[in-house]
Amino acid sequence: MSATTANGKAATTKTTFSRETAVSIAIQADASIIWSLLTNASDFSRWNSTVISINGNITLGETIQLISTLDPKRTFKLKVKEFEAGKRLVWGDAMGNRVYTLSKNDQGHTVFSMVEKIGGLMFPLFARFIPPFDASFEQFAADLKKEAESIMQAN
Repeated sequence: MSATTANGKAATTKTTFSRETAVSIAIQADASIIWSLLTNASDFSRWNSTVISINGNITLGETIQLISTLDPKRTFKLKVKEFEAGKRLVWGDAMGNRVYTLSKNDQGHTVFSMVEKIGGLMFPLFARFIPPFDASFEQFAADLKKEAESIMQAN
């Protein structure tokens, strides 16, 4: 499943062994601005209210340490698995991946999509302890849109 509209509303699909949450939003800014925001770890928490901190370099093969507002007591150690500048970024761990993609829509706007799938054979044992991501994904997308459009207008 992936978000079919770019309206900033998240959707979650659950199965016994996995959960996938997706959000997509049209942003009136160049993809290069959005990419810069998504790959500058030290600046993430300034514009993104869902992230407390990210330490490390967001580049292929690196491991970052992320602290989210969803679970502020836990540090997620995530490996950057794919890095296609201006188009696609994937990071994750043994339990799942988060995929960021940038594309253009018919109006020439940049469409930001974020999909996270978590799961595995042990997923049913701990699924109930994982908070829903929908509100956090919607906030992430809204924060990114606001910051990227603000930068675009300033240029």
